Amino acid sequence: MWSFGLVGLIKMRAKFIIPLLGVIVLNIQSLLGDAKEKGEALIRKSMTHFIDEAVISGSVTAVASDKKLLSLESCGYSNIASKKTMQDNDLFWIASMTKPMTAVCVMQLHEKGKLAITDLVEKYLPEFKNQWLIKSRNKGELTLKKPSRPITIKDLLTHTSGLQNLRPTRNDHTLSELTMAYSKTPLNFEPGSYWSYSNSGINTLGRIIEVVSGLSYAEYMQKKIFNPCGMSDSTFWPSEDQASRVASIYSIDEKKKLEELKEFPSFIKFLNGGLSNKSRTAYPAGGLFSTAEDVVAFYQMTLNGGSYKGNQILQKETLDMMTINQTGDLKAGFVEGSCWGLGFSIVQKPIGVTSTLTPGTFGHGGVYGTQSWADPKTKRIMVLMIQREGLKNSDGSEMRAAFQRAAAQTYGSD
Repeated sequence: MWSFGLVGLIKMRAKFIIPLLGVIVLNIQSLLGDAKEKGEALIRKSMTHFIDEAVISGSVTAVASDKKLLSLESCGYSNIASKKTMQDNDLFWIASMTKPMTAVCVMQLHEKGKLAITDLVEKYLPEFKNQWLIKSRNKGELTLKKPSRPITIKDLLTHTSGLQNLRPTRNDHTLSELTMAYSKTPLNFEPGSYWSYSNSGINTLGRIIEVVSGLSYAEYMQKKIFNPCGMSDSTFWPSEDQASRVASIYSIDEKKKLEELKEFPSFIKFLNGGLSNKSRTAYPAGGLFSTAEDVVAFYQMTLNGGSYKGNQILQKETLDMMTINQTGDLKAGFVEGSCWGLGFSIVQKPIGVTSTLTPGTFGHGGVYGTQSWADPKTKRIMVLMIQREGLKNSDGSEMRAAFQRAAAQTYGSD
């Protein structure tokens, strides 16, 4: 009888406890859902403020962990005149956010022993032999001298080569032609002695990739980065379907109103000639179009030790080397507290626009305000996609600061 009574008591309690547990679980799920909705609302509010103030036409923001997408929000318009609303899968010209992807390609070749980042550039591109350095400029006279050493691949990765930035003269240059021009232009400073942002340097890396791999730069990126990371909307030449999803670029006119740039994408002449025109140069320093989700996938790879869904793109040790200070005490980057790794900007001391990030956060921005950052401590990824010409400092923009604050409030900052 005692045994029967105990079993009966347990059954009776279970009859009431199990439904109660179900209610508790549902309440927790409801609370989590409410918190997520409130968080997404906070991120939307941070962006709609700038849309309402006519600072930007629209935006797509993404917050993710190393494992999953946490938030994907589109706001405003991709084109104001046609009232075309921004969509989550709209493409943006991500400009210099191309650079870290180019750097990963170089480091893949470094891992395989096909090159070493300490190698001289002239080992792969003989035209760089016997470069000159500007000693002084005085009343129209240019005095040259020999640099103390030739430039290395690491110099290119860290923007410390001294290569001058040259504007292309047409939109279909080969990388071979461009690097020939770079090699015959004197260096601005002694290699390794100074940090100066260099598109020419990253474009030169693209040419080295071609020479070492035997593939064109664009083919290599497709095969070694986009395909294994599932980045199906990342391209140098948007297809007809993708081109219909490319967000328009806006500047501020004399009346402080948003004005669409009819010549895409404005002063960067080398991108004109039709978005799908494959004769246009695939620029390693800034030619990519992409979506927020594709960029998230790239950074998830970096936070997962170089692996994405079973595809090993890069070894963790190599990524660790890319995302630590490689420029020493040199003043580097576009915002205070920054240093430079191999292809990545790194938050060394969070301050100002980076105050919600932790030391060691790495990423890159683009000239029209796009931003992509991965925080290895919190395992949080933040991607901001906007298209605004004329920002004084895209890495230090109010839009970036507001989005990162909202993301930190929603998903934590430590």
